[in-house]
Amino acid sequence: MINVNGVTKYYGDFRAVNNISFVIRKGEITGLLGPNGAGKTTTLRMLTCFLRPTSGTISVGDYLASESPIEVKRQIGYLPESAPLYGDMLVYDYLWYVGKLRGVNSGDRMKEIAGVCGITEVMHKNISELSKGYRQRVGLAHAMIHDPEILILDEPTSGLDPNQIIEIRNLIREIGKKKTVILSTHILSEVEATCDRVIIINRGDIIADSRTSELTSSFGGGMKVSVQVGGADFDSLSSALGGVPGVTSVTGKREDGGLCGAVVAASPGSDVRPGIFTAVRDRGWILYEMTREQETLEHVFRELTKGGDNEIQ
Repeated sequence: MINVNGVTKYYGDFRAVNNISFVIRKGEITGLLGPNGAGKTTTLRMLTCFLRPTSGTISVGDYLASESPIEVKRQIGYLPESAPLYGDMLVYDYLWYVGKLRGVNSGDRMKEIAGVCGITEVMHKNISELSKGYRQRVGLAHAMIHDPEILILDEPTSGLDPNQIIEIRNLIREIGKKKTVILSTHILSEVEATCDRVIIINRGDIIADSRTSELTSSFGGGMKVSVQVGGADFDSLSSALGGVPGVTSVTGKREDGGLCGAVVAASPGSDVRPGIFTAVRDRGWILYEMTREQETLEHVFRELTKGGDNEIQ
């Protein structure tokens, strides 16, 4: 569906995107992640033909963006971070206007897109009267009015409250059942809840490209286990657990109620839980809790993008 091959983009002497390549297949919801200045927005603007690459090629379906930008734009709906809405227009009039610009003249399509985006009840209101959440929904309706195959969303939940974020997130998941969606965001929980695949970009380079479910296991390193033990002081507990095969470090502190807590880190591929249990049992201590700590996307993101802030997005 989308093929990006060796794309580089310079702003003067500054290289914002560096020789990136990826393929997005039909029906995927792909999250494009990166710190501020990583090159996310520049990449999206090139995909939507608002910017031309300095080098490399972008194709959408059967069309090269450099040769057939109009045909590419017909296949794409784009919601930028700040949706370009006319606040003095009624929602209905605004969508009718942008629909005619896209060659859509059907009242039935207006009703359909209003229902899909959940704005039927505000179609008679001025856009300036709407909450930020409803304005985002109108922007999404604008992007979808011509029924594109591909939807590109740049920070679609920026500035929304938690309830509005959940509403927009659910809407994106529903749209993703029928469309190819590219979602740029820095909200990692949004990616975990919404996206099938994650591409992480840092300083213009792609540093990770994986299915969301596989990313933490691929880049997360070894296991961490949290334990709470009764009857031991931390020095004794640390010494005992440090001798378990596969354990690389033990950190912790004395907890309330006389319990001693510790976090045990293990080398990749090691399951140290049986050894922890045996070490505690053999010393006559009481094991109150042993929990494996799941590696989070946030941790993986931080590790992969350390020192990644630049000036241009």
